[in-house]
Amino acid sequence: MQVSVVVCTYAMDRYDAFTEAVESVLAQTYDPIEVVLVVDGNPEVYERVREDFCEREHVVCHNNDENRGISYSRTKGAELASGDIVAFIDDDAAAEPDWVSNLVDIYENTDAIAVGGDVKPDWQTEKPDFFPEEFYWLVGCVEPGFAEDGEEVRNTYGSNISYRREQFLEVGGYDPNTGRKGDKHLQAHEAPVGIRLLKEYGKGMVFTEDAVVHHKLFDYRGEFGWLVSRSFWQGYSKRVMDLLYPDAPDDKSAYLKQLLTHFVPKRVKELVRSPSRAEVKQLLSIFVFTGAVGLGYLYAILTPNVVEKANA
Repeated sequence: MQVSVVVCTYAMDRYDAFTEAVESVLAQTYDPIEVVLVVDGNPEVYERVREDFCEREHVVCHNNDENRGISYSRTKGAELASGDIVAFIDDDAAAEPDWVSNLVDIYENTDAIAVGGDVKPDWQTEKPDFFPEEFYWLVGCVEPGFAEDGEEVRNTYGSNISYRREQFLEVGGYDPNTGRKGDKHLQAHEAPVGIRLLKEYGKGMVFTEDAVVHHKLFDYRGEFGWLVSRSFWQGYSKRVMDLLYPDAPDDKSAYLKQLLTHFVPKRVKELVRSPSRAEVKQLLSIFVFTGAVGLGYLYAILTPNVVEKANA
């Protein structure tokens, strides 16, 4: 079973992290593996990529003619790939050596059409004492209670996600109107693919905790204002997804219920038992971030033609 790993990048200031991501893929214990590198419309970065990687065996390189966004770039990478499985890792992450091998184990031993793994936080600065681990999903990492090992979910996080390539392309790949692109705020580009796979094949994505990727969290991801803004646009994106896919499974609403009925009461009990300033900050952050998500959702409700504006 051949695996193609797609790594996309777009800016020179991310090049060091991108290099580490690519090297972690090239160092995988699994064989055969192909590496597809997609630069999103940046000739300077592409020239550097070409010099550093494109002459290596089993490496495919491509530069978009202009900035098209992460969703377009990833789908383009899957189109260029030749593997039975196409896996994606972010340009600011690094995979453990057995990452691909552990993903393939699931495909070989089940009828899975999509498999995702664990994304652990790799803080590049000291972790802020106000940041609650229940909101790791805000920064693209797996939060407590996300899923059990082997559980089928709608989708995992983009730093650690894979599909049977034929089925991924059959449902259209990633929607180029979602995901990071310039100043656009519509997030959750993995969700529509998961929804379409469920509709077409009746199967979700299998989560395996053994396939591990470490996601770098730079200084800005620990800034309170950035996290509040991120929460707001997550809520906005959630509303757009609800309008586009009204019958889809609602993972985030289920998690919100779990947050308010399990994690918050647990934190309150721990705080009563052993008071600490950090625990108070984290509990308050949970309510602030949750409130920001709700405001984003409400803003989208009140925004005329929100889907058309999100896709513009």
